[in-house]
Amino acid sequence: MESYNQKIEIENPDYSLYIKREDLLHPYISGNKFRKLKYNLAQAKNENKPTLLTFGGAFSNHILAVAAAGKENGFKTIGVIRGDELRDKITENPTLQKAQDFGMVFEFVSREVYSQKSNCDFILKLEEKFGDFYLLPEGGTNDLAIKGCEEILTESDGIFDYICCAIGTGGTISGIINCSKSSQQVLGFPALKGDFLREDIRKFVQNQNWELVSDYHFGGYAKVTQELVQFINNFYQKYQIPLDPIYTGKMVYGVLDLMEKEWFPKGSKILLIHTGGLQGIEGMNRLLKQKNQIEIKTYD
Repeated sequence: MESYNQKIEIENPDYSLYIKREDLLHPYISGNKFRKLKYNLAQAKNENKPTLLTFGGAFSNHILAVAAAGKENGFKTIGVIRGDELRDKITENPTLQKAQDFGMVFEFVSREVYSQKSNCDFILKLEEKFGDFYLLPEGGTNDLAIKGCEEILTESDGIFDYICCAIGTGGTISGIINCSKSSQQVLGFPALKGDFLREDIRKFVQNQNWELVSDYHFGGYAKVTQELVQFINNFYQKYQIPLDPIYTGKMVYGVLDLMEKEWFPKGSKILLIHTGGLQGIEGMNRLLKQKNQIEIKTYD
């Protein structure tokens, strides 16, 4: 399927709001993961690498996307997973189970070992164990991923004053910043705490037309509140647009809150980027159910 801009019929006449449905690109390699993997897969083929190896946590969109992309494109896939306690819990984890169904082989490591994922000695040990592979970083962000994300905006998107995007590792927003017009303002909504992302983004961009809005992480990465869950459910009921709770849901909540506070100038045309990640809803609902909390309504 193709991505398209869907108008959100808001009640506030001062703003025009659209959402780019990148979540529709692919059921498993959706949104920014589709963009990030596009040129990396081509490079892996050019280098005749038989295997893709990458890193991620228990409910990682990236892990599942790499597994699915490997299955579709004839690569073996290896996922180095943070948390060795997950080794015997694959069947309890819908993300890992689906990745395994796509043929991914897991290497479970402790959080301490996982923190060495950029260490040359650690990579060398992985090569000794698994042989030659094409290395994809955690979250998939590298120069080729940025190149893919530079294709998210199209020429027709030049009409928007603000482009809003959730941030994980900073790769997606870097691509968007690079392909945005100087007249546009790009707003990034980090899904995790910490200002270190600014420096990460500056490594990939030259343009200055961007800023981070750090007030809507809801406690940090993979943390959700019942307020956020209720917002996601209400948003789907009203607009029939599903949102993931880790990234896009937080960003959309933030934008609508800023609109209510009249943060944007009147007459602003605002484009939200839906970066996918809907596969994570099932795993999040299992955690919410264990806590006897409201779950995210699933969609058809």
